[in-house]
Amino acid sequence: MKRVLAVLSASLLTAGCAADQADPPPTTAPAPIERGSATPRLALSYDGGVLVVDARTLNPIADIPVDGFVRLNPAANGRHVLVSQSEGFTVLDMGTWTDEHGDHGHHYTAPPLLTGIRFGGSEPGHVVAHDDRLTLFSDGTGAIDVVDPDDLLDGGTATTDALTREPHHGVAVARADGSIVVSVGDEETRSGLAILDASGREIAASDECPGVHGEAAAADGALTFGCEDGVLIVRGNDILKVASPDPYGRIGNQAGHERSTVVLGDYKTDPDAETERPQRFALIDTATGALRVVPLQASYSFRSLDRGPSGEAVILGTDGALHVFDAASARQIHTHPVIDAWTEPDEWQSPMPNLHVQDGVAYVTDPATRRLVAVDLGSGSTVAETMLEHPTIELTGVEG
Repeated sequence: MKRVLAVLSASLLTAGCAADQADPPPTTAPAPIERGSATPRLALSYDGGVLVVDARTLNPIADIPVDGFVRLNPAANGRHVLVSQSEGFTVLDMGTWTDEHGDHGHHYTAPPLLTGIRFGGSEPGHVVAHDDRLTLFSDGTGAIDVVDPDDLLDGGTATTDALTREPHHGVAVARADGSIVVSVGDEETRSGLAILDASGREIAASDECPGVHGEAAAADGALTFGCEDGVLIVRGNDILKVASPDPYGRIGNQAGHERSTVVLGDYKTDPDAETERPQRFALIDTATGALRVVPLQASYSFRSLDRGPSGEAVILGTDGALHVFDAASARQIHTHPVIDAWTEPDEWQSPMPNLHVQDGVAYVTDPATRRLVAVDLGSGSTVAETMLEHPTIELTGVEG
């Protein structure tokens, strides 16, 4: 993937970076610094801003003020993160990238900053990276925008106003052939999926997914979408319903891996619970249509799911440990204690431990103690640890 430096104006820099009040603002953007290797970084949101830290050392890089409740979404281009605010998605330049030249690359860093590039509308919801596209769904308007993540690397803002659906808490996935898979619903209910071709014509649909929520991509282009009674699997233009073993067996949050046909999902069975703390999770094989429900010795939250470098299913339990499973066999292969035991808060917006896996390292936050811990997923050894300035809410990263 080509990664090049976008021109950064001084006005953007001063607006995006938290600077010492005693220092005069720079008159020009700082020149990027060439590095000997890629410099991965992490972004952590908190009530009032975004922290950026070095992913290897966990040393702080920047503290960027952002108003309102902040959510973070990877842009899948190695450099940018999309920041969800009340009126749309803002692009955060993490200030690390690689400019590739055939058989080699040049690696650079610069101060992170909010670029001022915005997409979408009110109540920004899901961001899906798939088939070299970013699909953004704005719940408040029903608008679906498709963004080329490579275009952001060139400083561009090209977006396709793909279509507008009835406003709802939805999700959409743009695919390489120009088609879009999109949830069907309104402000009161959500019932299933539709597949639209490049001209917007419906070519397939299913209304067998009450409460459709969340998405994940697996090997061979397969997609899953969670339902209150199972999942929908999309392969090409075919939609397969896979039912949960329980009458109410809700799968909402999912994590996929490009080299695994199996998707990891949460699993809840109490339709009346305000905050259900499940102790089972789901493994959905998109190749066979098999859905397996697996017990866990601890509960977990929707921020507890991710995948390892070889497709391992990784869950951060409320016992403070990372539980690592072989996704194909459902066999537990590691348990790595990381933080103290914790309880999922009643409000989903509240700070709670978060898991993000990048380059074989599991990053775990502990807002109660303001710790950030980096753990080697294979050995379970702690490779870095730091204290943060704020109790953080969400966590993601870029490879640089």
